[in-house]
Amino acid sequence: HQRGDFQRLVRAGVNRLRIPDDFPAPVDAVQELVEDFGLRGALADGLKDIRDFERLLTRIEVGTANARDLVALRLSLACLPGIRETLAGVRAQLLRETTERVMTFDEVTELLARAIVDEPGISLREGGIIKDGYDAELDEYRRIAHDSKSMLQEIEEREKQETGIKSLKIGYNKVFGYYIEVRNSGADLVPDRYIRKQTLANAERYITEELKEFETKILGAQEKIVNIEYNLFTEVRETIKAHLTEIQQTAHEIALVDVLASLAEAASTYNYVRPQMRTDGVIDIKDGRHPLVERILTRDLFVPNDAHLDHQDCEIMLITGPNMAGKSTYMRQVALLTLMAQIGSFIPAREASISPVDRIFTRIGASDDLVSGQSTFMVEMNEVAQILKYATKDSLVILDEIGRGTSTFDGMSIARAVIEHIEKKVHAKTLFATHYHELTDLEDDKIKNFCVAVKERGNQVAFLRRIVPGAADKSYGIHVARLAGLPKTVTKRAEALLAALEAKQEKVQAAETDGREETAAPPTQIDAALGMGSLFGSTLREALCSLDIMTMTPLEAMNELYRLQNQAKGEAGKA
Repeated sequence: HQRGDFQRLVRAGVNRLRIPDDFPAPVDAVQELVEDFGLRGALADGLKDIRDFERLLTRIEVGTANARDLVALRLSLACLPGIRETLAGVRAQLLRETTERVMTFDEVTELLARAIVDEPGISLREGGIIKDGYDAELDEYRRIAHDSKSMLQEIEEREKQETGIKSLKIGYNKVFGYYIEVRNSGADLVPDRYIRKQTLANAERYITEELKEFETKILGAQEKIVNIEYNLFTEVRETIKAHLTEIQQTAHEIALVDVLASLAEAASTYNYVRPQMRTDGVIDIKDGRHPLVERILTRDLFVPNDAHLDHQDCEIMLITGPNMAGKSTYMRQVALLTLMAQIGSFIPAREASISPVDRIFTRIGASDDLVSGQSTFMVEMNEVAQILKYATKDSLVILDEIGRGTSTFDGMSIARAVIEHIEKKVHAKTLFATHYHELTDLEDDKIKNFCVAVKERGNQVAFLRRIVPGAADKSYGIHVARLAGLPKTVTKRAEALLAALEAKQEKVQAAETDGREETAAPPTQIDAALGMGSLFGSTLREALCSLDIMTMTPLEAMNELYRLQNQAKGEAGKA
């Protein structure tokens, strides 16, 4: 919603939001457009000929608009009555109020239709921009420029009739210009208004005031035409400028209608659902999808994921898992769906209930600013500093791989300190992705571990793209390097080095715990629930593989599914 009162309400924060009961909800307008295919189609037809209002009006305001800009403005203004008529019977409050604020500028449209040709040139100093019939003086000069011979013939015939001199004729030379020549036999019929210019052996040459004016006009006609057209054009442009404020206000309303119609079209085309808005600080999304990534994928299906953030049980999602497994996509997805819901859009999900946020802060990707002398890590730290300074408990914070631009211990320390600060001081709902698996021990009442499910088979790794509770203990960086095309000698050497480093670390850990009773470490992955190596337990897997689905009746299949469910509950200790 472009109105300032809505923006102020959003900036006020969740706990301070007190939206009036009669406040026009954008999502209601989107829903009406989603449900009414005919209305949506009619709006699309009405809006398609509207050009870039803002650019056109800006060019008019600063005096740089050319004739093509005014033609574009005329075509845009001509669409307004149809749009108002299309929206005449809408139910949504926002659409009704917007329709009432859309003005039609019939006088301006009619002026532009009379004055500016349909296909003008770009330059204002070459003429050809003002229509015939708009200005009498311009029409006269155009007639002189394009039809001078016939006009001279008309003058000649008129002079013959008025004077009775049958031998009278009009000629031209470079010395005297245009003249009237009368033979000596008709000298006694020459009127007093003729001015003698030259005497010949058997004729006299004269000029008249009319002929002098005609000569002046015809010799400077083209230049005069260009000047007249330019002056007329600037007058038209200034006339429109007087209506600029009203046209700008209407342009804003049309932009809002365009946004709502576009959101509705996307919702209808891609099967989005209406999110429920709440004010308790909870973000709860079921089977959410990234609105862009899911459309780009061609060979694979997009795997939807849930997201739940609140201030009681899960204020910070600490996400670990392999490279290329989808952590960044997931976090951006949550931010995008929150933003879409807040502007009144439907979202790609099975269902969702979302509380508004005052801001969305992101620290994603690596970039530097060499011109100002800032390294990649310095840019990262600057952005994190801004987030920690300005984020509130009503904010949504997305942090991806904090601390990776420095040494391992430095980066891990910074990442841990940032998480602790957010938990204790900021209390913003946060998604924090990291490869520092040591940070998973931060899990407490408000910090929860999540990871990306992975299926391993020998050296082969399959990313299941599912965000599940638990912590990952591998990053699979060598596997990603293999996918990227690193030489086999490099990846094999990396595997050997990794094995040596892990063995060395195990020896150090064994020495530290020597002589002390070791307690069983909590599982760091979800092998029991989701398998990380398999989606099912071994017993269930064998039972499923032994089924002959093609020979079973529907009733047999239902009974078998019921038996397997009870078996799964028993193995999980939930029977």
